[in-house]
Amino acid sequence: MTPVPMWAWAVTLAVIAVLIVADLILTRGPESSLRAAAIESALWLGAALAFGAVLWLWRGPTTGSQYLAGYLLERALSVDNVFVFVLLFVSMRIPPELQKRILFLGVVGALVLRGVFIAAGGVLIESVSWIFYVFGVMVLLAGARMFRAGEGGSGDNFAVRGLRRVLPVTEHYDGSRLFTRVSGRSMATPLLVALVAIAVTDVVFALDSIPAVFGVTRDLFVVFTSNAFAVLGLRALYFLLAGSADRFVYLKPGIALLLVFIGVKMLLYDVVHMPVWVSLVVIAVVAGGAIGASLWRDRRLRLRRMREVPRPPAEPCQAAESRAAAEPRGPVRT
Repeated sequence: MTPVPMWAWAVTLAVIAVLIVADLILTRGPESSLRAAAIESALWLGAALAFGAVLWLWRGPTTGSQYLAGYLLERALSVDNVFVFVLLFVSMRIPPELQKRILFLGVVGALVLRGVFIAAGGVLIESVSWIFYVFGVMVLLAGARMFRAGEGGSGDNFAVRGLRRVLPVTEHYDGSRLFTRVSGRSMATPLLVALVAIAVTDVVFALDSIPAVFGVTRDLFVVFTSNAFAVLGLRALYFLLAGSADRFVYLKPGIALLLVFIGVKMLLYDVVHMPVWVSLVVIAVVAGGAIGASLWRDRRLRLRRMREVPRPPAEPCQAAESRAAAEPRGPVRT
């Protein structure tokens, strides 16, 4: 595998930094409407596909296909991540006007942490060959674990409890501040607690998703960029899907099936050499099918509810008029 030159890493990181700053400037308002979130999600998707096109032209269709497969896999996993964020924000009673700031800081932190995890994973795979199969087992177990119903994130995780024991935390928010002073004493605000909860949640997801991407490609540049562009669109995706988490009932089983597929593929790496396009097709069909089936089921349920709603009884005068209209009229005499 041809190593990626340092100038390519520098240019890629500079582009990501520019995109983050542009996103912060363009979405500075306190609230995000559904239309604005849809437009922002479309722009992030366009940026990710544009980068994939550049990668395709620069390093060839094989690398481009690996990037697209990794991006689609991370994008599907990030949807489940969004629904866990919804549970966190509800359980921690985070005001809507502060959710943007938490998600922005969470995205930046996720990029840094995932970069560290990817670098460490690449070093482990290069130095300890059998670690790749350990990653395969981790992905397979993550898929099997996700098949169980009722799994979800909680704002009261061990990191949050540990933070509350180490730092004094106020009961109320102080605008967008992470720390405030109460009676001359420095204290953390619940905003910091929420940020820690988001960071820990993303780390947990990264422990499943990053090994899964290594099942698609071992190219560190492709693994990092597919992760980065999926994470960059996470905030817009949250505001787009936050109100419809209960509609995607088949998404979690679909993601679980994808993880099981990737895990088995990693464990059989030396036995079955599967082309990249097979992984790409499976990821697209399973993720798209789960989303489409969920939307179809939701539409059927809404139509059924509309049919089952009883019609209000007609008013007496309206009933009389209806009977009169229904009675046969005699011949009109002239």
